Amino acid sequence: MAYIRTGLSESALDPGALIAEATDPACGGLGVFVGTVRRSATSGASAEVEALEYEAHPELAAQALEGIARAAADKWRLGRVVAIHRTGRCGLAEPTVLVACAAPHRAEALDACRWIIDTIKTEVPIWKKELYADGSAWIGAGS
Repeated sequence: MAYIRTGLSESALDPGALIAEATDPACGGLGVFVGTVRRSATSGASAEVEALEYEAHPELAAQALEGIARAAADKWRLGRVVAIHRTGRCGLAEPTVLVACAAPHRAEALDACRWIIDTIKTEVPIWKKELYADGSAWIGAGS
């Protein structure tokens, strides 16, 4: 059975520590994705993004993250999965989500990592607001 840790964090993410947690000496591949706050607006606004603000449904988001990680672990025979998403305000270049998957081989680790982040974006009740100097805009569901 795979080691799985998922969750929401109001505190800043420590990518090094989370990647270390996902590392498995029985696995030769480690797929990692770290999403960060970018300056350009997703909403189409001409203003530059100064920060993002994330909100989540605590219980439903936690259950969805856990289910997604377990499904990936089963499908790709992963040794470890770590998937943590920020909530609250995040500044430019700050990590907002980290997914790390350890598998016996790189293909499985990378495929699982991509599938997990793509599925988080579409299925987990997490909402994102872009903050600009002159206002804000909510971005589509699962952003």
